[in-house]
Amino acid sequence: MTSRSLPQIDFRSDTVTRPDDVMRQAMAKAEVGDNVLDGDPTVGALEQRAAKLLGMPAALWTPSGTMANLIALSIHLQRGDRFLAPRGSHVITDELGSAAWLAGGMPEPLEHDAGPGRPTPETLSAAIGVPRGPYYALRTPLLCLENTHNTAGGAVTPPDEHAQLVAVAKEAGLTVHLDGARIWHASVALGIPPAALTVGVDTVSACFSKGLGAPVGSVVAGSEEFVEKARRMRQMLGGGVRQGGVLAAACMVALDRIDDLAETHENATRLAAGLAEHGWEVNAPETNIVQVGAPDLQGRLAWLADLGILTLPSSGRIRFVAHRDLSAADIEETLQRIKTGG
Repeated sequence: MTSRSLPQIDFRSDTVTRPDDVMRQAMAKAEVGDNVLDGDPTVGALEQRAAKLLGMPAALWTPSGTMANLIALSIHLQRGDRFLAPRGSHVITDELGSAAWLAGGMPEPLEHDAGPGRPTPETLSAAIGVPRGPYYALRTPLLCLENTHNTAGGAVTPPDEHAQLVAVAKEAGLTVHLDGARIWHASVALGIPPAALTVGVDTVSACFSKGLGAPVGSVVAGSEEFVEKARRMRQMLGGGVRQGGVLAAACMVALDRIDDLAETHENATRLAAGLAEHGWEVNAPETNIVQVGAPDLQGRLAWLADLGILTLPSSGRIRFVAHRDLSAADIEETLQRIKTGG
C-alpha cells in the first residue's frame, strides 16, 4: 500500500463529524412546526435548554455561529462604533469582515499578554480609553471575548480572568459579548458548568457542530428583550428556518454528549505528546486543538496530506483538531504514519 492510498484521517476541524444513527433517528422523529409563523416545538425546547446551560434568560437558534455573532454585534453596535476583541478572534479573522460590513463596527485587536487568547485587564483598560468622548470622537461600546480561543490553540479563559475582564469593561460602560462556539470544551476542561463561564456577559453564542456532532446549528443567548431583537435580525439575515426541529433535534442530542469531549481532549494531549516525541515543535493543548510549528508550512501540509493526514494552517502553524469521529486508535495510526513516513 502506498502512502497515497492510505485511508484519510481528518484533523481539519471538529466540524467534519457526521451525525450517527442515534442523532439521525432523533432528527427523523422530531416534532416540528413552522418556526417563523408559529414556532417549532423542538427548536423552542432546545432554546430553553441552551439558555439554562449558558445561564441566560433566553436563547435563539441560528443556522451558524457566524450568524449568531453577527446578530449580537448588529444589536450592540451602531455604524462607526469600535469594538474590542483579543487578537485573532473569530469575529475579527474568520467571519469575512461581516462585523464591519454588516454590523458597522470597527475591530480593535487586543494583545495576548495574559496568556494564549487572553489580554490583561490593564491592556483592556488602556484600549478602552474614554469610551464616550465628544460627539466627533470614536465610540467604544463593546468588548467581544472568545472562550475557547480558536486560533490561540483552543485556549481556555478561566473564570477569574474572565471576571476581571468583564469588570473592567462594565466599569467603563461597555457591553460584553462572548463568542462561546467551543464553550462546551472550556467547561469540560475546567470541570465547571458552562454558565460559570458566562458570568457578567450580556450575550453569548455557542455552537453544536464543533465537537458535539450536530450537522448544523448554534444559539445566541441573552435577555428576553435581546432575543426579541435577535429574532428580527435573524430574519433579516435569512435565518428564518421553517421546520427547524429536524435540525434542533440533532442539537439536543449533541447537548447530551458534552461530557464526551473529555475523551477528545485526551486524544489531543496524546497526539501532542507523540508529535513532540518525534521532535515536532508543538503546543500543550488545553482542549482539542493541537498547533505545530513548521519551517516549511505548505510543504509539511502537503507531506501530511500525502500520508492521508488532513490538516489546515492556522496562525502560521499546522492545526490538528481532535473530535468525536477520531478514536484513540486513529491517533496512534497518525503517529505511526508520521514516524515511518507512511
